[in-house]
Amino acid sequence: MGGRACKFWTVIVCAIVLAPARTSAEAGFDTEHIFGFMIGTDVGNVGEREFQSQTTGRFGKGGVAYRALAHEAEIEVVPLPNFRIEVGGSASLHDITGVPDFDDRRQFNFQGVSLDLRYRLLDRERAPFGLTIAAELHGDRIDETSGAKGRMYGTELTLAFDRELIPNFAIGALNLIYQPEWARFEIGGASEKSSTIGAAFAGLVRVRPNVLLGGEIRYFRQYEGIGLGEFSGQALFVGPTAYFQLSERSRLTMTWSMQAWGRPAGSGGNLDLVNFERHQARLVFGVNF
Repeated sequence: MGGRACKFWTVIVCAIVLAPARTSAEAGFDTEHIFGFMIGTDVGNVGEREFQSQTTGRFGKGGVAYRALAHEAEIEVVPLPNFRIEVGGSASLHDITGVPDFDDRRQFNFQGVSLDLRYRLLDRERAPFGLTIAAELHGDRIDETSGAKGRMYGTELTLAFDRELIPNFAIGALNLIYQPEWARFEIGGASEKSSTIGAAFAGLVRVRPNVLLGGEIRYFRQYEGIGLGEFSGQALFVGPTAYFQLSERSRLTMTWSMQAWGRPAGSGGNLDLVNFERHQARLVFGVNF
């Protein structure tokens, strides 16, 4: 039975890798969706509409078990040149046992809604590099980390840069990130404010006409308060990314990151499992309609 399972997954992987090679790739890159946890500077063409399904998993925070999955369904539209709007709703699954400072829970809930706005300031086809500013706003009823109920509001502000390093072969990207968060929990009425800043770099190369492979390096620092108050911890994530243009209308992005180094405030060690997870993964499927 084990041999059959191995053959099955081998066939599936080969089909995913080989299928895109039968379609023709356009010259250059469209960086709107090719990265995993990061964003590119392209925002699509006026009139484009897309449906996107995004699943993000976070695993490992010490203790016996920590698994958190968030699935988001999104609609993207481009009403004006260089401007993109995305609205989405998400559900979350938490399986937590024996994690310090977290209640044990196993639950599935509707989590919240989000609004993502992006405006491209510079087009890399006409400038030395591409530049886009993005603001994602979200309101949740479930804390994405602990699974606790309450009212959570947050914003992710991103400055995205990208540049074609080798024409039609290699692309690089840089994201600068600021994330203020507000939370008020249902049990006990406790409230929290936090903020995170980060910098991330990605590089991808074209290994087949419609297959890109590469990786992402992301560094984060977390603070108490929304104004970067008291330092809480820091972490460095590293991992591979793969992008498949499945057809003219559909695409698939897969990425995984592990915490290569980290340190919570006032503590030693080489990982920060208080503020961050040990592993993070993301799977994104999108289709134009």
